[in-house]
Amino acid sequence: MRPKKVILCVDDNEQELSVLKFMLATNGYRVVSATNGQEAIGIFARTQVDLVLADFAMPQMNGNQLVDRLKQIAAHVPMILLGDPQRMGGEMHAADALLAKKSCSAQELLERIKVMSARKRGPRKGALRMAPAELAAAS
Repeated sequence: MRPKKVILCVDDNEQELSVLKFMLATNGYRVVSATNGQEAIGIFARTQVDLVLADFAMPQMNGNQLVDRLKQIAAHVPMILLGDPQRMGGEMHAADALLAKKSCSAQELLERIKVMSARKRGPRKGALRMAPAELAAAS
């Protein structure tokens, strides 16, 4: 039996986070969760994660800022931002995919996760994971 893919879900809304966790867990994924960017960075630095699913609109550190920081740690991990397209604006995003939170169905989200997590084949050549001590020094 193949090991379950690990998905890091980040959302400051605990109800939405709970729904995401349930949906992913019932579809065979192992889910770790965080309610803010700092917590997510800590989890990401010490856990082998196959995909990150983050809400765009969060206080202190929005989803795009979080993805920027996580990509510095492990650029090869696929990352999806969920949010309102108007709030995300036309700026450049570090995420591998942007999905409209309100109009994206659960089936669409699961399909996107399946495709993106299957694409990951380990670190790209030269893309080393930063140790937690190096991460703290870089902050």
